[in-house]
Amino acid sequence: MAKKYEGVAIGIDLGTTYSCVGVWQEQNNRVEIIHNDQGNRTTPSCVAFTNTQRLTGNAAKNQASSNPANTVFDAKRLIGRKYSDSVIQNDLQLWPFKVIAGDDERPKIVVNYNGEEKYFVAEEISAMILSKMREIAGAFLESPVKNAVITVPAYFNDTQRRATKDAGDIAGLNVIRIINEPTAAALAYGLQKRANCVEERNIFIFDLGGGTFDVSLATIKNNAFVVKATAGDTHLGGEDFDNRMVNHFVNELKRKNKVDISANSKALRRLRTACERVKRTLSYDTEATIDIDALYQGMDFCSSITRAKFEQLNMDLFEKCMETVKSCFSDAKMDKNSIDDVVLVGGSSRIPKVQNLLQSFFIGKDIFKSINPDEAVAYGAAVQAALLSGGIKTVPNLTLQDVIPMSLGTSIHGDIMDILIPRNTSFPVKKTKQYVTCKDNQTSVLNEVYEGERLIASENKLLGFFRISVPPAPRGLPHKVCFAIDADGILNVSCEDVTSGNKKDITITNENGRLSTDEIRRMIQEAEDFKAEDMKFKKKVEAINALDDYVYNVKKVMKDKSFLISTERENEITSVITKCENLLDGDKKEETNVFVDMLKELESIAESAFGHIKKWVG
Repeated sequence: MAKKYEGVAIGIDLGTTYSCVGVWQEQNNRVEIIHNDQGNRTTPSCVAFTNTQRLTGNAAKNQASSNPANTVFDAKRLIGRKYSDSVIQNDLQLWPFKVIAGDDERPKIVVNYNGEEKYFVAEEISAMILSKMREIAGAFLESPVKNAVITVPAYFNDTQRRATKDAGDIAGLNVIRIINEPTAAALAYGLQKRANCVEERNIFIFDLGGGTFDVSLATIKNNAFVVKATAGDTHLGGEDFDNRMVNHFVNELKRKNKVDISANSKALRRLRTACERVKRTLSYDTEATIDIDALYQGMDFCSSITRAKFEQLNMDLFEKCMETVKSCFSDAKMDKNSIDDVVLVGGSSRIPKVQNLLQSFFIGKDIFKSINPDEAVAYGAAVQAALLSGGIKTVPNLTLQDVIPMSLGTSIHGDIMDILIPRNTSFPVKKTKQYVTCKDNQTSVLNEVYEGERLIASENKLLGFFRISVPPAPRGLPHKVCFAIDADGILNVSCEDVTSGNKKDITITNENGRLSTDEIRRMIQEAEDFKAEDMKFKKKVEAINALDDYVYNVKKVMKDKSFLISTERENEITSVITKCENLLDGDKKEETNVFVDMLKELESIAESAFGHIKKWVG
């Protein structure tokens, strides 16, 4: 491993609105969060294109109001998503830059650069930001940087994680690990405040950033960090709060000044910048003023907003955060009173109302604010980078265990979801299970990989599928299916025919896209709402399969010449089998009891004809 990751490794928090980079310094026994060329320890995740140059970071953001159509931000909200995604379609109404659908519905950002129209995918924009962070680290270390650990939201799906790794590759980085943001924050908190903790402590990480929201429950003991459960939303954060304020002031302009600036990208960009500044002010003051000269057609705009009004505009989003908090505790099967420390991460966690709601939920428990919420994720990433590259020797026994957000499984006969890896399972993990063919003389086995919580496989999200060839044989031919999740949380699925040894595997690339946050939330909710319905469906499938198996075995026995029965009885059995097969070959809309009764009828006549049929059937 030391040879593979030769050289210094850095940790990068690739944020929606701001990014941060850190490196472990063994001589100081701590992480150094590296300042950029303007002396700031965080850098805007922003890229701009002009007629002469490309700008990244502060330089890009500073000229955004005068060049909005060619200033790109929010690449993290685009990465790994399809153009048709409802999340993208909603954001398109708010972005001043143009986004179109490319090949395979991959979103492409359209800008004017050097007098030419250029097209960039989100990975390329993210790579530009990562390159900037790499340059910042290289200038500080006075040597080129190659290796990096990059953080992603805990609820980033497989496609988004892969896209982030691709962005790192484009930036010339060797991405040695992808880790979850709240897990990185837990690592930072544990080392800074709970180093060498002898007694087990339960900590709750609340990570509300500029564009994403994550929560995690973890335990710390003897430098071992174990995540118990995670929940979140990959499209909820400070920018959504800004959007509410922008809409509020746009409507105020319509009402008071009879002007509509919603179609003017320059005016909206200037208003958005002012709203972001006002939001920060309201975190420490009860009222803030917005004052913009010549906002629209020479008209000045001056207004104010109170903290109470800001909270009113965003209360549903704040409450959405708290629902996610409750969901995390439910998944972990833990009581909120068992939490020792509540840790705030992400710039938006500074909002007083968010902190008040958290304190109310934890019944007055103090909220831990002594680690910098803007830097904690990069700090943890830098620690992990140093561990992987052998650059940290003072905490040699430090271990980190994370979990997957949704259950993974395969479809079995009857459209039943058979879960191999339940949600909130620690990874890396590898699970193998043996299945058998369900028909005679099958020449291939179809493996469908699903993500979700429903008992009915087709109600979950299909991630991918592949076929494996098998030798023709009677039903019951065994084959093994293996699900493996690596340290980056990326899934690999393989299938092996036990008889022939033929094996095939795929790494889920999921050309159709993985689950959106809304889909995840809907699936979990539907799993509860439709649990009774799912169980009813499962019983019906079991009844259908039982009838199908019994018919198969009766037909097999009838071919056995050692069982002698009269022609009349044989015709009677054949008639009932025909009825069973017609039922099984139909659309199966009948109720469960129809299949149960048909099985009883066949059992009755078969047993009377062949004797103790249960000895040979099954």
